[in-house]
Formats: sequence, structure tokens, C-alpha cells
Amino acid sequence: MENIQNQPHDISNVVEPRVGATTDGQSAEESRIVAKLTAVGILGNIVLVVFKFVAGIVGNSAALVSDAVHSASDVLATAVAYAGTRIAGRPADESHPYGHERFEQLAALVLAAILAITGFGIGSAGIEAIATGSVSDEGPGIIAAIAAAVSIAIKEAMFWYTRHGARKIGSDAFMADAWHHRSDALSSVAALAGVIGARLGFPLCDPIASVIICIFIFKVAFEVGKDAVAKLVDESGGGDFQKEIAACAASCGGVDHVDSVVTRRFGSQFYADVEVAMDGSLTLDEAHERAEVVHEEIERNFENVKHVTVHVNPSS
Repeated sequence: MENIQNQPHDISNVVEPRVGATTDGQSAEESRIVAKLTAVGILGNIVLVVFKFVAGIVGNSAALVSDAVHSASDVLATAVAYAGTRIAGRPADESHPYGHERFEQLAALVLAAILAITGFGIGSAGIEAIATGSVSDEGPGIIAAIAAAVSIAIKEAMFWYTRHGARKIGSDAFMADAWHHRSDALSSVAALAGVIGARLGFPLCDPIASVIICIFIFKVAFEVGKDAVAKLVDESGGGDFQKEIAACAASCGGVDHVDSVVTRRFGSQFYADVEVAMDGSLTLDEAHERAEVVHEEIERNFENVKHVTVHVNPSS
């Protein structure tokens, strides 16, 4: 899917088709990966929350305490990603005959909201400290700098691990969670810079770092939310993607030409509506048989296509 929209910074461009997913729900491999991503995300963040909060209090760093709050939101974010992925993996039923994949995008929207709320709280606290001048003259302790550096390393590792797992199972919710980890790593960089600046005799650097952390969080929240909305509003797969589908359909026997191809997103996958022209003298059975070939060829060649509807027009 990376060449569909030619937008290298779009989170959707790094999500690959689900591996082993069927109408029966999540595969055993997918369930195993989801369980591991959830465990790493929740346990890792709980440890970091306690570590950074204590270090922030003992080390007298408001920026590090803000960073701890950000990590606390990651625990909830991973839980939401897990719930969304589990629901999305359910098989189609009478209430949801097209499947449950869009629950992942709903989970991603919730994650974006969590990020935005967290960023607002951190940013407003930092701005208040700068405006009122309520900054301690005593610089942050060295433990605050050490904690921020350790957090950067751990959160960056969690980002790459979660991103790899999300790509393997094609999970938008866990991809959003991965970027949540990255935003936490970036916020720890800002916290470290604030601690160093404050220790060098510039106490305002600490609350300024909190405001910078807020900006990082808002940016990731916007990107996650934008991607989720795009996948909820039947966004097209793009011209190049549809041309590839048309070329596949045109290569099938009995197809005189392709009249139109329309695609729409459904979660991380696509539905395609294809109109092909065939000899008007074909019987209904013959036309149906050839349309089935087009249907099967497209779904076989495009793993990210969930379903194809083929309409046959008589050739003029």
C-alpha cells in the first residue's frame, strides 16, 4: 500500500495487509502478536511512569513529571489499541455483514483524543509556570537527566518493536500506538533538554520543555486522527492503485475493455467496484463465468483488496 497515495509521512502508508486474517477472525499468529504488543506496551509504560515520576519529583523537574504523565496516557492508549484490534478481528455477523475492521479506526480516533487531552494538560501547566514565574531556583538533579535519557532509549525501542508488529498484522490501532511511543520518546528528548538547560542556570528551560512536549503530542494526535478519519469516510485508493486493478481486469480472457474502477477504504483494506465490457452475445452463464475469473484474479493479485464487485456491460 505504500505507493497508493504517494504520501511518505502518512501513517497509513506504512501499514501492510493483514497476515492470515480470514472471515473466521484473527489468526493464531495475529493473536500472538497482539498479545505481545499489548504486554510490552502496558508493562513497559507502567515501569516508565513510576521511574520518571519519582525521578521528576526527586530531581525537581516539572518537565520530567509532565513526561511521566504522557507515559501514563500510553498505558490507556495500548489498552484501547488492544480492544480495537480484538474487535476488528471478529468475523462478519448479522449485525456487521461487512466485518468489524473499522473498529480499529475508531480505536485510533480514541488514541488521538487521548494524546490531544494529554498534550493540552502538559502544555497549559508549562505555560502557567512561565507566565507566573513559578519556577524553582534550584536546578533539576542529575537523576532527572539520567531518567530522561533512559526513557528516550526505552521508548524508541518500544516504537520500533510496536511498529514492526503493527506492520505484520496490518493494525492501524497498534500503528497509532507505535507513534504514541515515538511521541513519548520525543517528549523525553525535550525533557532532557529542559533539565540540562535548567542545570546550566536557565530555570525557564524546564517549563519551556513542557510546552515543546505539548507541541510534539499535538502533532502526533493530528496525524493519527487524520489517518483514522480518512479510512472511515470511504477514501479512494488513488489513481495508480485503480489503474493497476484495471490492468489486471483487462488481462483476463473475454474482457474487451475496462469501463471503470472505483475503490474505497474499509479499515486497512479496500473494496473495489469494477465494470468490464464483454461480447454482448455471451449467454448469462458465460458472462458470469468470465466475471468470476476477473473477480478471483483481482483478489488473488491484490492482498489489500477485501472484496471485488464485477459488473458486466455489453461491448458496443
